[in-house]
Amino acid sequence: MPVSTARLQSLQAHLGSPKASKMPYEIVPSKASLKPEKFTAHVSDEELNDFKQLLKLSKIGPKTYENQDNDFNRYLGIKREWLSDAKKHWETSYDWRKTEERINSFPNFTVKIEDIDVHFMALFSKKADAVPITFLHGWPGSFLEFLSVCDVFRQKYSEGDLPVHIIVPSLPGYGYSSGPPLDRDYTVFDLARIIDQLMKGLGFEDGYISQGGDIGSMVSRVLGGKYNACKAVHLNFCIGAPKPNPDNPLEGLSDVEKRGLARANDFNTLGSAYARMHGTRPATIGLVLSSSPLALLAWIGEKFQVWTDTDPTLDEILDSVSLYWFTESFPRAIFPYREFQTPEATPVHSDPELMIRSPKYLGYSYYPMELAPMPKSWVKKTGDLVWYREHTEGGHFAAMEKPKLFAQDMEDFIREVWKK
Repeated sequence: MPVSTARLQSLQAHLGSPKASKMPYEIVPSKASLKPEKFTAHVSDEELNDFKQLLKLSKIGPKTYENQDNDFNRYLGIKREWLSDAKKHWETSYDWRKTEERINSFPNFTVKIEDIDVHFMALFSKKADAVPITFLHGWPGSFLEFLSVCDVFRQKYSEGDLPVHIIVPSLPGYGYSSGPPLDRDYTVFDLARIIDQLMKGLGFEDGYISQGGDIGSMVSRVLGGKYNACKAVHLNFCIGAPKPNPDNPLEGLSDVEKRGLARANDFNTLGSAYARMHGTRPATIGLVLSSSPLALLAWIGEKFQVWTDTDPTLDEILDSVSLYWFTESFPRAIFPYREFQTPEATPVHSDPELMIRSPKYLGYSYYPMELAPMPKSWVKKTGDLVWYREHTEGGHFAAMEKPKLFAQDMEDFIREVWKK
C-alpha cells in the first residue's frame, strides 16, 4: 500500500461526497466498465506536524570541498547552502495545503485493478470524438508534472469542446497508487498491463494514445508493442535507440544533435550513479531515503536542478518531494531500475527489442536539455516515426518545464496520427 493504514484512512475520509456538486471534466465516459471513486488529496494535521518536527530535527552535514560552490559546478552533487536554505523554507514558509488545493482543483479518482489501487487525475471531455491519451511519468516525477499541462487544456477548452480525454495515472508504487505486490517481482510489463486495463476500463477499448517520459516512456513502448488498444505512442525520452551506423554514429547529425549526444555521454559517465544504486541496492537506498525528509530532498532536489533546462522554483521541487514523503513513494517506486541494472533474466532482458521498437505510429519531441536527447535518425530506428519536433528549450521534465510547448505538441501529434 502507498501509505500506512492510518494514513490511508485519513485520505479516504476525504473522498468526494456523491452529493457534492459536479466538478467540470469529471464525468466518466458512459462506456466505462470500471467504477472509479472520487478522490481528494489530504494529509492529516498530525502527519504535517510530525513531518515538520522530523524536518526540524534533521541535521545538515558539515561543509566539505565537494558540497561548496566550486569548479565542478553541480557534477559533485547537491550544494550544502542550497539544502540549508531549502530546509528553512520547507520548515517555515512552504504550504503543502496549497498544493493539495491545486491537486483537488482537478478531478481525481481511485480504482482497483488486479491487486493495485490505482490513482489517476483526469480531464474527461463531453465531446463525442474526443481522443483518449494517457500521460505517464517516471522517477523522480509524478502526476504533478502534468498539472500545468492540464491547466493549459482546461483554460483553452470547456468540457464540451475539449478534443481529448486526458488520463494522468500515478504509476503503481508512486503517489496515491498502491505499491507492487510484496510476494513477487514486478516490471514495466506489469505497469503497462495495469495502464492498458485502466484505459480500456474507462471506456477506451477502441483506442487510445500513450505519452511517456523517463520510466513512462518504457511503459509506453510496451503498450505500443503488446496492446492493440494503444494506437500510437509519443515520447520525449527515447533512451536505448540504436545507432543507424555503429561505425560512424555521428554521421549526418546536426550540431544540435551532436551536443545532445555529448550530454547523454556526460549523463552516462557522471550522472547515472543514482540509477545504479536504485537498481543494485534498492532495499538499502529505499530505507535510507524513507527515514529522513531532508535526505529525500537532497536526493531528489539534485535531479530537478541538473536534469532541467532552467531550475524549477523551490516550491515546485518541494511539491514533488513532499508528495513522495507523505505517500511513502520511497522505497516503493524504484523497482523498475532493477530491470536495467541487474543480470537476472527478467522479461525486459529476455525481450529487449520490445523496449525499443513499436509497430504503432510514433511521435517524438526533442528537448535539448533532456538527459539523453536522441537524434531523429536514431529514433526512427525504434518505430514508425510519423511526427517529430525539435525544441530549442526544455529538459527532462518537459511537461512541467514547458507546459504550453508540451500541450501544443500533444494537440499537433494527435491531429496528425488519429486521422491515420
